[in-house]
Amino acid sequence: MEPSETLTWEDVVLRRARPAFATELYEVIEDGRPHIAAWMPWAVEQTYQDTVDFLAKATGDWESGEAYNYSIFVADRLVGGISLMTRRGPGCLEIGYWLHPAAVGRGTVTKASRALLDVAFAMPGIDRVEILHDAGNTRSGAVPARLGFTEVERMPTDRVTGNHTGLDVLWRLTRSGATVS
Repeated sequence: MEPSETLTWEDVVLRRARPAFATELYEVIEDGRPHIAAWMPWAVEQTYQDTVDFLAKATGDWESGEAYNYSIFVADRLVGGISLMTRRGPGCLEIGYWLHPAAVGRGTVTKASRALLDVAFAMPGIDRVEILHDAGNTRSGAVPARLGFTEVERMPTDRVTGNHTGLDVLWRLTRSGATVS
């Protein structure tokens, strides 16, 4: 089962990441680079061509079921990205997200993640959803806490660029623990 290409939760709209978004997505990354790159190593030197390449890969990942990448829109303005990814193994989808700093602190990622939970648990064979973030990124950690995830592990990581502490926090929500609308 493939998720819908457009999802809405309150004022947040998720649109399947497409090559047509390259210019707008790159401008959001460029404008918010210091904030985004502090937590997302890929953003440190993200070029326009890297953005084009990511969106092309996102198309293939969607079609293969490897990842479902969305651009986050508020009031018809692209403000970030969010994904459902299979990289955590069978029966699991991982949610990953980032936002332009002007969109932080408004519940945008919480709403976007909430919309993805419905999608994730509607997919056959998925029994858990996980979110992984650096221990120093308290804003990122507030999202799974608000959504009823349980912190299950803190583990060392080799990412120590930007604001990274070298310690990741893993949160999990199981199908039995989820309240899906």
